[in-house]
Amino acid sequence: MYNAIVGQSGGPTAAINASLAGVIKKTCESEKIGKIFGMLNGISGMMEERIVDLSSLGSDEDKLSLLSKTPASFLGSCRFKLPEEDSPIYDRIFDVLEKYQIRYFFYIGGNDSMDTVLKLSAFALKKGKDIRFVGVPKTIDNDLPGTDHTPGFGSAAKYIASTVREISADSSVYNVNSVTVIEIMGRNAGWLTGASALARYKGFGPDLIYLPEHTFHFSQFYDDIAKISKNKKNIVVAISEGARTKDGKYVCEAVSNGIVDVFGHKYLGGTARVLEGFVRKKFGFKARGIELNVSQRCAGHLLSKTDISESFQVGSSAVELALKGKTGIMTAIARMSNAPYRSECVAVNIAAAANQEKTVPRHFISERGNDVTEDFIQYAAPLIAGEVPVEFENGLPKMLVLEKEA
Repeated sequence: MYNAIVGQSGGPTAAINASLAGVIKKTCESEKIGKIFGMLNGISGMMEERIVDLSSLGSDEDKLSLLSKTPASFLGSCRFKLPEEDSPIYDRIFDVLEKYQIRYFFYIGGNDSMDTVLKLSAFALKKGKDIRFVGVPKTIDNDLPGTDHTPGFGSAAKYIASTVREISADSSVYNVNSVTVIEIMGRNAGWLTGASALARYKGFGPDLIYLPEHTFHFSQFYDDIAKISKNKKNIVVAISEGARTKDGKYVCEAVSNGIVDVFGHKYLGGTARVLEGFVRKKFGFKARGIELNVSQRCAGHLLSKTDISESFQVGSSAVELALKGKTGIMTAIARMSNAPYRSECVAVNIAAAANQEKTVPRHFISERGNDVTEDFIQYAAPLIAGEVPVEFENGLPKMLVLEKEA
């Protein structure tokens, strides 16, 4: 009997472990799979044979439930880009797979992680290896093509909408002119920043929303602030960290120093601080820049029921597809209806998702480029619906922690 292995890669989310729980539960229910192993720190950990047996979790409903509500990557993560096929790294990976008698390989991650699945499945096909490689999507950025939305986005959007609403309420208490600029994750895709619009309720929420899909003009920004300030003292602005000017430069590049990660992506951050300074200098208003940063992806105390349920389902569906002989695919979410909201899991070719980005379409952005449209609201609102009961311990949200051997 052959075994399965699962790993997590890229940035963590509040829902990534729900997908892991789905993979574990479904593999343990199958009579065709022996054990389910977990790779510590993704593919890089697997090459070092840092592997744990997760089989005992499959029959523990309480732990699986807690795992589904635990933020961050239970197995740890990595940011490792596989080289081209002629590298000896592939021989090492397949030696480990053979040693542990692995036939089913599941990798939970985003754009770059799907590249790993694409390359491994292609190598297996070329070498005649009967191993099924299936990608399980996750990313709070919601920028994976091939799926209506990604697991992790709904909970991050719920946190952002709630937090922006609370910040808006906080900023409104003083009778002075103020501008609060909230910087939200999103390098090239503004899905998360757009979700701040869901905060609008009884006068709260952002007054202006700027996404990276629309060119940022400082002159327009000043005009927008000036116009709103005629009728409102306390202005709240939501802006993507990846907002760019017409010359293609990030608004925040003055403080980012051009540092890049292993994939060549620039480290972003500082957009809110930059605009805070410009507002203060231009208008003399009280100004504050707030960077939500990693709290957007690690807030496990405010989960979307829709998101956690779908995240579990894509993990479970990945196993079902692998058992049917599918490989070189990614599980995806298809929206079947919006009112009432209903979705199904489907399979898409991994090449449709790897190394590609899905940005916010133009009809989701206002004509002036300083807000989102009602179409965006209709798209995003169902994804934050429902609450997940959170277990508490010593006054804090309880989390499942992997017990590693000494």
